[in-house]
Amino acid sequence: MKLQFLGTGAADWTKKDIENPEYRRNAAALVDDVLLIDPGPCVPEAMETFGLNENNVKYILNTHCHGDHFNEDTLARLQAKGAQFVPLAAGETVQVGPYTVQALAGNHATCPGTVHLIISDGERRLFYGLDGAWLLYEEYQALKNAPVDYAVLDATVGHKAGDFRIFEHNDLRMVAEMQATLAPYVGRFCISHMARTLHTGHAELAADMEKLGIETAFDGMVVEF
Repeated sequence: MKLQFLGTGAADWTKKDIENPEYRRNAAALVDDVLLIDPGPCVPEAMETFGLNENNVKYILNTHCHGDHFNEDTLARLQAKGAQFVPLAAGETVQVGPYTVQALAGNHATCPGTVHLIISDGERRLFYGLDGAWLLYEEYQALKNAPVDYAVLDATVGHKAGDFRIFEHNDLRMVAEMQATLAPYVGRFCISHMARTLHTGHAELAADMEKLGIETAFDGMVVEF
């Protein structure tokens, strides 16, 4: 399975920040060039920048309703090129082309209905869990009962202590604790969805995470597992 990060930033990154050398687009990802996770506002520009063909997108999934993850213009643009939008609700397992997709409730109270995803192509399994604080018990059980090869965890809050956003996003201490607990059930870990105002630069962040055996996503990054 191939995963490409089209964006790795939280909602406080905007297009006006594009000249910032640390610029991150709003979080979105593409599986095997055909399955898009989150049709956010930055997706068309990201696909052009990274040399991807929008006509190859066959399926679209959305984790939740917030505007940095769901944009009607992006969705309409891709649907006009033949992509199929597959709505998901927590507790559902659906077949999306060659992929089996399990939707699990995410801990993200400002958007009821937020889901995290386990995507399987029959051989490899991906957990995509952005926008959410501590994984809920049902998510832990799902990973324990059916381990995954690659897990993408929310890291919005960074190192900042005492931030109220930990009630619906992770800080890096939370990520480290979950990684230690879930290590028997996950092949590789990665973080994404970094807030502009709550993080150090990418190089420093990646060095910190590498010590824990956790990868740090950047826009355009491709991983295969």
